Amino acid sequence: MLNEIANFLSSQVSNSNAAAHEAEVGSGHVLVAPESLYACCKALKESDEFDMNVLEVVSGVDYSDRIEVNYMIASFTKGSELILKVKLPKESADAVPEVDSVVSIWKSANFLERECYDMNGVRFRNHPDPRRILTPDDWEGYPLRKDYKTQKEWHGMEIDPEHKVNSADHNFFKKVVEEMQGDEKKVAYSWKGEE
Repeated sequence: MLNEIANFLSSQVSNSNAAAHEAEVGSGHVLVAPESLYACCKALKESDEFDMNVLEVVSGVDYSDRIEVNYMIASFTKGSELILKVKLPKESADAVPEVDSVVSIWKSANFLERECYDMNGVRFRNHPDPRRILTPDDWEGYPLRKDYKTQKEWHGMEIDPEHKVNSADHNFFKKVVEEMQGDEKKVAYSWKGEE
């Protein structure tokens, strides 16, 4: 199916550079040029052959030189699913790459794109409400970027104190150790309670 979609997009959208990428494990994807994303999405939704009528997920992945934005779209009428991907170059650590919004194609993109902006720092051009959705409007940085540095304080409130102990987590660890009767082999490394 991926090759058929890539061929369809290449014939319908000029400069889409659509390419199918099969995966050894899991789902493959179709990669398109960022400037053709909107037209590709519209063509896939309006196509009788593919009828991609649902946008399920928009997610961003930070790599050192780029941010990839993945769109998981589906056709309930055809029973198919597709990951459509764009690669946005990242000029610098604090750069905010841009791509066109698909909210006018799928209404579900509204909150999904806002989350991707808030967490990954991708701006969606022509988005009807481009505010942050999970962090306050004056938050600094994008938490899912690899170069993100946690703020020490926000409006006088200490954020993520270094030696904070969550008593519920601490009690859970003690219970696990007791249940395992001290057998280290039965306790996963992450639950050893050591720093």
